Amino acid sequence: MTSINAVFEGGGVKGISLVGAVCATEERGIAFHRLAGTSSGSIIAALLAAGYNALEMKDIIETTPFRSFLKRGGLYRVNVIGPAIRVFVKQGLYSGEALMLWMTRLLEEKGVRTFADLPKDKLRIVASDITNGKLLVLPDDMKNYGLDPMRMPVAAAVRMSTSIPYFFDPVRIRMNERSLLRNGKKKVWAYIVDGGLLSNFPLWMFDTEQRGVDHPIATIGYQMVGKNETEPRIIRGPVSMFQAMFETMLQAHDERYIEKQNRDRTVKIPTLGIRTTDFHLSKEESDALFCSGYEAASEFFDEPDCCAFKKS
Repeated sequence: MTSINAVFEGGGVKGISLVGAVCATEERGIAFHRLAGTSSGSIIAALLAAGYNALEMKDIIETTPFRSFLKRGGLYRVNVIGPAIRVFVKQGLYSGEALMLWMTRLLEEKGVRTFADLPKDKLRIVASDITNGKLLVLPDDMKNYGLDPMRMPVAAAVRMSTSIPYFFDPVRIRMNERSLLRNGKKKVWAYIVDGGLLSNFPLWMFDTEQRGVDHPIATIGYQMVGKNETEPRIIRGPVSMFQAMFETMLQAHDERYIEKQNRDRTVKIPTLGIRTTDFHLSKEESDALFCSGYEAASEFFDEPDCCAFKKS
C-alpha cells in the first residue's frame, strides 16, 4: 500500500471539501503516514490520526450544526452592544469551548485523549503565539511553556489552531517562569490563536526529515481555492472588516510558496464561492463542497505521473 504524508489547509466551514478529497485518496488505496493541519485542516488531520475514515467524517460533519458553536450568554446576546462588549472583555465573539467539547467527544470515541495516545509524530498541528510572535507546531512546542507535549490533549491543540482572531476567544497558556526571567519579561500569559495567522498551509512540515532518506514518503498538500478570491467583500462594520482581512491573509501568505515550488504536490480544491465563516451551510452546499474535494483529489491522483507514487 502506498503511504503519503498529508498536510491540510485551514478554511473554516469549507473543511468538508477536505473530507471529499480524503475519500478519493482512500479509495485509491493510499494510506496516511503522518498528518498535519491548520485551523479546520487540523480537525481533519486529528480525526484521521485518531482512526476516522472519510465516510465517518462526512457523516459527522453533516449531522453537526456548526452554528451551535456560535453561542453567547447573558449580556453578550444583546444586539450590537453585546458582541462589542464580549470582544472587549474576552477578545472574541464566541468562546470556542463548544468546538473543543465536540472534538474531545469525537476523539475519545476512538480512545484518543492526549498525543501520547497516538503513534509518535503521527500528528502535528499549527497555531500562532501572538504574545511572543511565533508559530507553534503542536504538540512539540509545548515544551517551551514548561509543559509535557505528550500530555497535551489533542482537542486542546485543535482548539488553539481554530481560534480565528476576534471570532473565537484566544487560548491562554501560562508562560514558563524560567523563560520569563531569562528574557526579562513580566507577561504571565501567552495568547494562542489560529495557526492560519502565520501558516495556513504548512506544506513544509515534513520536508526536513525526508531529506537524505533512501525511500522518502511523499508529502501531499490539500489546499482549498475559491472563485471568491477576486470578488469584492462588503464591509458593514468592524466585524465584517476583520473577516475580510483574515480571509485575505489566509488566501495570500502561503500562496507564493505554493505557486513557485509545490504545485505538483498540491491537490487544489475549488470551494465554490463559500467563505471561511459561513457557518450556516445548507446540505446542498455541504454536498457540493464534498464532491468538489472528491473530484479534485481524483483528478490529482489519477494523473499518470502523480508525485505521490514517485520518490522525492
